[in-house]
Amino acid sequence: MTSTDDFAVRVQSLSRSFRGTHALIDVSLQIPRGSVFGLVGLNGAGKTTLIQHLIGSMKALHGTVNVLGQDPTIRPEKLLARIGYMTEEDSLPKWMRIRDLISFCRTVYPTWSDSYATQLCDMFGLSTTAKLKSLSKGGRARVALLAAIAHRPELLILDEPSSGLDPIARADILEAIIRTVADEGRTVLFSSHLLEEIDRVCDHIALLHDGVLLESIPAATLPERYTECFYRTETASSRPPEIPGSFGGAGDTSEWSVLIDVENASSRPTVPSIESDGARWELVNQQPATVHRWFAGRVQRKPATTSSTSAEGMQHV
Repeated sequence: MTSTDDFAVRVQSLSRSFRGTHALIDVSLQIPRGSVFGLVGLNGAGKTTLIQHLIGSMKALHGTVNVLGQDPTIRPEKLLARIGYMTEEDSLPKWMRIRDLISFCRTVYPTWSDSYATQLCDMFGLSTTAKLKSLSKGGRARVALLAAIAHRPELLILDEPSSGLDPIARADILEAIIRTVADEGRTVLFSSHLLEEIDRVCDHIALLHDGVLLESIPAATLPERYTECFYRTETASSRPPEIPGSFGGAGDTSEWSVLIDVENASSRPTVPSIESDGARWELVNQQPATVHRWFAGRVQRKPATTSSTSAEGMQHV
């Protein structure tokens, strides 16, 4: 049996509603220590509401939340000293200089490391004499990340940290996250709608949709678990072929692709042809599902397709 000490976060049957609208519905998840855990979902999926419970800003009314071995709402100051938190909101006091912010953080976090803060300033090209109001949005995001990780937190929580930033700033933030985890083995919860970032840095991915946790899966097993199968028919069809266990149909007229869970015994992705709704469908290609395609299929948002793609190179998102 796995010890509870193996998990930095344990959420069990968490539900939350606001004025009759469900924000979280019976959500249960576990985040292993030392992992980079990606939380993905469309805007309004409930990601931030979940994170607010993890940092103690919201008390679990239905279900339980345990972070680093404690209820986040009991002595939250003790827990927050062990957590790094960065959000997409540009909320740093712009009248401060970077050195003033560092001095403030030094008094808040007992484990604050001036040497690590200096290292991060060098990495991000930041001058400690610079005022925050003189920095770009990307520059202030780098400072926010510095403040979140220079005390070497046991758990780093990032809520859409790259939202609205330029590609260089996003790359800097990702690099710092990778170094933090690779060099020190700390736990990271990375919430984002930017799937390319999640795909690059996360070793586990959880999908939240309309307040429901649809799936939680190790990133390395996703392309092994799900296959994208491409079918073609001579008869125009407004929907994909009916295949047991398939989901996320995408395409139009005579060319469609579907996702198949290969662990579902009723699915047969290698069958060369099938009959569905009076039409004969030929399997023309199959490939491991990408994170983008899996996400689009799971939330039932069809990715763009073109009707002129070849059997060997049919496009997908």
